[in-house]
Amino acid sequence: MPEHPEPKAPALSSVFQRVHKDVWSGALFALLSIAVILKSRSYSIGSLSHMGSGYFPAMIGVAMLLVGVAIGAGGWLARPARVEKPAAPPEWRAWFLICLSLLLFVTFANHLGLVAATFATIFVSALADRGNTWRDAAGLAAAIVVFGVVVFWWLLKLPLPLFTWE
Repeated sequence: MPEHPEPKAPALSSVFQRVHKDVWSGALFALLSIAVILKSRSYSIGSLSHMGSGYFPAMIGVAMLLVGVAIGAGGWLARPARVEKPAAPPEWRAWFLICLSLLLFVTFANHLGLVAATFATIFVSALADRGNTWRDAAGLAAAIVVFGVVVFWWLLKLPLPLFTWE
């Protein structure tokens, strides 16, 4: 009688690939929310009528946990795709522009004010999408600047100067 070779255990990478990406997203979201809940316990939680400084982070953590579980459950119940799509090459241009936009915000907020920082950040970030023209990016940036000024400077009265020159 010929001996049958023992079946090999699947490689760890193939096991990770077989699990739906939403399961991994939900798990990561849930782990992050558990960390938020645990950190919020180091502050005073209080009660609903007398909220402490940890109450809001704890409630946000609970809401994030529920969302993470829902995302993970949806991924678990999803049927795996039979057709493997070839992996798209990394979008290095988008990565670079988005990271640059964050650096621009920090630099411009300190030296030029909220308006310049917001405009530069949104303009450069919008250019990360190959479908946007510089006019689209400028229009989006201008709209977000107006929104940001109204919400953060006028309504919330945040102490960021609109314009500075340092």
